[in-house]
Amino acid sequence: MGSIAMSTSVPQRLTYREACKQAIRDALLADPRTFVMGEDVGKYGGCYGVTKGLLEEFGPERIVDTPLAENGFVGVGIGAAMAGLRPIVEIMTCNFSLLALDQILNNAATIPHMSGGQFAVPLVIRMATGGGRQLGAQHSHSLEGWFAHIPGLKVLAPGTVEDARFMLARALADPNPVLIFEHIVLYNAEATLDSNVKSVDIQHARLMHAGAGGRADVSLITYGNSLPKCLNAAHILASDGIVAEVLDLRVLRPLDEAAIFDSVRRTRRCVIVDEGWKSGSISAEIAARLAEHAFFDLDAPIARICAREVPMPYAEHLEEAALPKVADIVREAHRLVRSN
Repeated sequence: MGSIAMSTSVPQRLTYREACKQAIRDALLADPRTFVMGEDVGKYGGCYGVTKGLLEEFGPERIVDTPLAENGFVGVGIGAAMAGLRPIVEIMTCNFSLLALDQILNNAATIPHMSGGQFAVPLVIRMATGGGRQLGAQHSHSLEGWFAHIPGLKVLAPGTVEDARFMLARALADPNPVLIFEHIVLYNAEATLDSNVKSVDIQHARLMHAGAGGRADVSLITYGNSLPKCLNAAHILASDGIVAEVLDLRVLRPLDEAAIFDSVRRTRRCVIVDEGWKSGSISAEIAARLAEHAFFDLDAPIARICAREVPMPYAEHLEEAALPKVADIVREAHRLVRSN
């Protein structure tokens, strides 16, 4: 008898960009109903290079370049989803998604409810979000909190390469519309994927850094590109004798309240880091829920670190000043812990 070759799984090191691409490619291979549409997704390969090469592999019927008309092609995606296809619609930047807000709010999010469940809208919309690349105010804002305000949508914010690689498949399996916000600064981030991980949860937050033996002094609650900043801050704080938990929200709607409350009840202090503007933000929603349900578990006021309430500047030093920074997180954590 011949010897039997044993297959071994080799850990794969990927960029966030390549993880997004592999997720899309897997979806196209897995289901002939799936197709991609958006501005420059075909011949150009996507503004951030995520769909590069897919046109050559799958052809123009499944990788569809659209006009600069977000309201129109998002509407086409909604109709295609209702007709039984599985569209992945790419909006170049979340700023431009406002041109399609009528379709997303008044059609994608509401048709399943207005039809009494007779129609589903299994649509996935991907869009780039956030600042840090000097792209000017019209390409650099974080508006995911606006969409998290809308019932009928699921809003995802992958902050790790692993989530970027595996969230899409779960999103496509959802019968309702799912919005995925990919932070532009993360596209170049790299990580080694655990070869045993083939799927991720799109329902719950994930504790990314915890204290030994359950001891922790402060919760850092965040998502997206603020996640690596919080992890960095946690390591700096550890050198000062302060133990920080880092909770990656991952899902902005519905919020995983239980995970948020559990963390704060352990640490009794909370810093929320959100690249959106402070007024009416995800951070505001989390702070309100903590005040409603965990007020007596807190030993210090809730701290929030958000983007400055200005249109995102183009100049590099001004853009940096407008965004949350590691030093800001460390300072606020010190203030909460040392003052109590």
